[in-house]
Amino acid sequence: MIRRIALLLGLIAGPAAAAECRTTEFEGAPVTWCVVDMERETLRTFLNDGEGRIWGSFRNLDAALALEGKRLGVAMNAGMYHQDRRPVGLYIEQGDRVRDVVTRAGPGNFGMLPNGVLCLGDDRARVIESRAYAAERPACRYATQSGPLLVMGGDLHPKLLPDSDSRYVRNGVGVRPGGREVVLAISDVPVNFDLFARFFRDVAETPDALYLDGNVSRLYAPGFGRTDGGLPMGPILGTVVPAP
Repeated sequence: MIRRIALLLGLIAGPAAAAECRTTEFEGAPVTWCVVDMERETLRTFLNDGEGRIWGSFRNLDAALALEGKRLGVAMNAGMYHQDRRPVGLYIEQGDRVRDVVTRAGPGNFGMLPNGVLCLGDDRARVIESRAYAAERPACRYATQSGPLLVMGGDLHPKLLPDSDSRYVRNGVGVRPGGREVVLAISDVPVNFDLFARFFRDVAETPDALYLDGNVSRLYAPGFGRTDGGLPMGPILGTVVPAP
């Protein structure tokens, strides 16, 4: 009964409500995931402040938002970055393209084609294969590129191996049909790509999902009792909500 009342209050709260997070055990691996409703919440990317300094941490970003009467709701690292923490691939913030899309194959997970782009509009989101993005050039208010794609139209990336022993704490993002609901997920233990991709497809029910990173993966969800720290990061993906 208490949970049902809490959910009802969340619906009444409208745009101020934070994403709902939970932890689910999938084939022996706990995965924490948060569902963002694009019609009720503002989901966007962040890289640096007004003076060009990279935010680097959830704490820095949350403190800056507090000065505007806002706060960071849920967030995670938003893709791969260079040593100076600049994004490796496409990055768009408030409609400004900071870095263009990279469509060539390359080393590492980012270059394991097909990779993809998370494209955020005002109330809808898409995960798009990078070369399709380059051909279409859809209007994205915010965007980040990473790789590989985990799930594409309900199919797993063809190079993912069920018996792979490459295991890391991994995080990614998926979009449910219609583009209204976005799932941010992080494995709480090291997992391989195949298991993580199947979590997005079979549990989160996102037919399109993009890998963001591994090993440096972090989640910020204070309402869920989690505020991961660590070394300074590059791009951040998160929701902005009014301060209490």
